[in-house]
Order: sequence, then structure tokens, then C-alpha cells
Amino acid sequence: MLSLPASQTALVLIDLQKGITGLPLEPTSGGEIVERSKKVAAHFRAAGALVILVNVAFAPDFADAVHGAVDRPVSSSGGFAPDWSELVDGLAEADDLLVTKRQWGAFYGTDLDLQLRRRGITTIVLGGIATNMGVESTARAAHEHGYNVVLAEDIMSTFTLEMQRFACEAIFPRLGRVTTSDAIMLDA
Repeated sequence: MLSLPASQTALVLIDLQKGITGLPLEPTSGGEIVERSKKVAAHFRAAGALVILVNVAFAPDFADAVHGAVDRPVSSSGGFAPDWSELVDGLAEADDLLVTKRQWGAFYGTDLDLQLRRRGITTIVLGGIATNMGVESTARAAHEHGYNVVLAEDIMSTFTLEMQRFACEAIFPRLGRVTTSDAIMLDA
């Protein structure tokens, strides 16, 4: 069991939105990640811990997306459905903090760090989609910002089992503590 102080801990869920949760994912489907995440979020709320829901969204012309020279660019050519960036139904509650990002990670270009520091948060528990993209990028930045990082691998998924394993076994142990959501206890 991992015991964390509720008043200093936030659950940060990455990209649990309509346009992403329906993608083919491994090792767990987007629908199952959403259901598990809802339960974990309810547990955090009941303990008085902060829940932060992060989505990714772009302007209609994609002008606010990252445009660096890469071998595999993210493109708007496929066209996104109008509700692509909306969080899945039934996830958000009134007291949750919502953060919109325009790149993989939830720190750069957002007020996430400011919101966490002003609330006295020292530990973040991460989950979401995709493990080795948005979750990993956010975990790296959180670690670099001096936060304690807990990675709940049962509430994250990605595009292949190999990607999931590499992130959870090779990268995450260097950034924080890897566990499951049911092993997290929140203390008053």
C-alpha cells in the first residue's frame, strides 16, 4: 500500500476525451480505462483530494499545435469530429480542475504548475491515455518540477503492449513510483 496525504495529492487524468478513448488501445480499452478512472476519481474526491482532468485541443486551423520538423507529424488532415476534444461523459464533476493543453504534456503552456503549487500539492497520481505520450510527458515534467510522481498503471493505456511495458518498466520507475490505483490510500 502507498499512503498519501489527501490535502497534498492530486489525481491528474490525461486525455480521457471522446476522440481518444475510442482508439484501439493496449493493454486495456479506452472504455475500461474510463470506468476505472471514474472510480479512482470518486475515491480521491471522497477523501478531499484534488482531481484534475486534462484534455488536448487545437484551433480549427491547427495553428496552435506543435509544428516542429519530425518524422511522424501529427496532422489535422484526418479531420477531428466536433466533440473530439471533449472529456468523456460522466467523468468531470463541478469541483474538478480542468486543464487544456496543446501538446503531449500537461505542464508546458498551461497553468497546471501554478494551480498545483497554490493548492499546496506536492504529489500527483497520473493516469490516462496514451501511457508513453501524454502521461509520460506529464510525468517527466512533473518530476522536473519537483513533484512526487505516482503512476497508476491500471488506469493508463497506449497503442501497443510493448509501448506500455517499456514506459511502465523502464521509464516510470526513474520518474516516480509505479503502482496500481487500488494500492493508493489517501490519509486525511
